[in-house]
Amino acid sequence: MSRARRFVANRAAVAGALVIVLLVAVAVLARWIGKDPLAHDIEHGLSRLGAPLAPSGDALLGTDQLGRDVWARLAAGASTSLLIAGLATAFALAIGLSIGLVAGYAGGWVDTGLMRTVDLVLSFPVLLLAILLAALLREAGLGSSIAPVVLTLAIVSWTTMARVIRGKAMTLARSEHVIAARALGASPARIIVRHILPNILGALVVVVALGFAQNLLAEAALSYLGLGPPPPAPTWGRMLYEGRVFYRTSPHLVIAPGLAILIAVVSFNLVADGVRDAFDPKVRR
Repeated sequence: MSRARRFVANRAAVAGALVIVLLVAVAVLARWIGKDPLAHDIEHGLSRLGAPLAPSGDALLGTDQLGRDVWARLAAGASTSLLIAGLATAFALAIGLSIGLVAGYAGGWVDTGLMRTVDLVLSFPVLLLAILLAALLREAGLGSSIAPVVLTLAIVSWTTMARVIRGKAMTLARSEHVIAARALGASPARIIVRHILPNILGALVVVVALGFAQNLLAEAALSYLGLGPPPPAPTWGRMLYEGRVFYRTSPHLVIAPGLAILIAVVSFNLVADGVRDAFDPKVRR
């Protein structure tokens, strides 16, 4: 059975992929599929007592404390949160892939030096390091955009990718076809590009999917702590923070973004498991 068929046969992975496609579609079309996420409507968006409106026909997911449409903010938040997680994962992959391939192929003191750097970064708690970096970048005057959040998440997430890729590259570097290519005079760059990189494609997809989920959670945590994109840009983490005060009287303000984060993270993990099983069916339970 081909890899594609093995993936399609995994219903959970297919469901996760479909949810991801739906989330991306909502993020891309956020500007056109709902109301203005920043528009305050104190007159019609709140009850007579000034409380947020519950979900109804006029407001699918209700309104928040300023009369803003929760569905519109959830869609706009998907655009911001997925963009940040995607960019951070891309930068982390570029760093982790480069370091992992070089360390795994070269071995020796090169591998030792690079892996000690990885160990140094991993010695810090991920969330604590992310909070510290985000605060420092904001103090440096970079807090007016998503750039500091993207940079922070990339710095704290590349190490796991580097470790996984390094292990795969080290195994392939000792394989017979790589040894033969080296004996025939192939350059290290050619060996890495032609013989190692194509054979770690499955591992790359898995670490990217898992890294995306990790960065999505980390971005939500930073936004909840006030270290995410500056307001009024909506993110799922900021929506959780703003709705925490009303969780008893208006639970939809925390349920909606909380479920969005949960569904997105679970979907990426399901896809990662499906890709892993498709490329290496021996690991299936």
